[in-house]
Amino acid sequence: MAVTAQDVKQLKELTNCGMMDCKRALEETGGNVDAAVKYLREKGLAKAAKKAGRIAAEGLVSCKIDAAKKVGVIVEINSETDFAAKSDRFRDFVDLIAQTVIDNDVADVEALKEVNAAGTNEKVADVLTERIATIGENIQIRRFAKLTGDGLFSYVHNDGGTGFGTHATILKVSADDYGDNVANAARGILLHITAMAPEFINTDGIPQAAIDEEKDTQLKLILKENEAKPKPQNVVDKILEGRMKKFFEESCLLTQSFVKDPDSTVEKYVQSVGSNLKVEQFVRFEKGEGIAKKEENFADEVASMIG
Repeated sequence: MAVTAQDVKQLKELTNCGMMDCKRALEETGGNVDAAVKYLREKGLAKAAKKAGRIAAEGLVSCKIDAAKKVGVIVEINSETDFAAKSDRFRDFVDLIAQTVIDNDVADVEALKEVNAAGTNEKVADVLTERIATIGENIQIRRFAKLTGDGLFSYVHNDGGTGFGTHATILKVSADDYGDNVANAARGILLHITAMAPEFINTDGIPQAAIDEEKDTQLKLILKENEAKPKPQNVVDKILEGRMKKFFEESCLLTQSFVKDPDSTVEKYVQSVGSNLKVEQFVRFEKGEGIAKKEENFADEVASMIG
């Protein structure tokens, strides 16, 4: 019996296995879907389907820079337990995904799953299914970002020298040169970003929609806080102005107090370095951000590392 694309698609939906695994299973069982499901379960591959719904909030973040290609990436891969994330097989997969992002022009995770994993003839989706089955946990490629050009630097926190950790930041700077002075400054900036989690470089980078939303939120808070005894409009405007100023200062990298010198700002630190140093881009990932609790006193932990 000839195996059709529709048969493969149906089996993939039933088992969450890779397309090639489904095709092979159908060929081995003469196109019998039920037998193919059993075949995949016996091979340990269909276990992935049962695990796909389980929460994956652990895992690792990592950065990888290819200086020759002038490309740097940051990735987050999630697992169900910290134990699985520490395995060599999981870390190898994280590194494989990072290299695949470097090698391919892909816009998102779904597009990434359709390209061949670096150095293989297998699609990323199929490799992912295999790792879910062999590691025995739900694994999710959650997100990635890519920066290109000169002046790329990265930092991974809690990596123990492995390059895989709980928090990571990739940074792009421009400068007249990229010697030790700039490299050391970049490390300080990376540590600051990782600790303080700014959202933007400066106020010019904040979308107007975000500003309008924050202003509306703060105005509603002010009115609620003073509903028992309403304040005059000019006083409300003044309070709102102060809160928006604080929002800008806390949201933007350059206006934040520098963790190494709280009496100064990151902008003043950058200017003090010389070499026409300028922060161009940055991306910060925190493992499980949004689906896991943040670690307490993390900012203090990173700040203590800056010397």
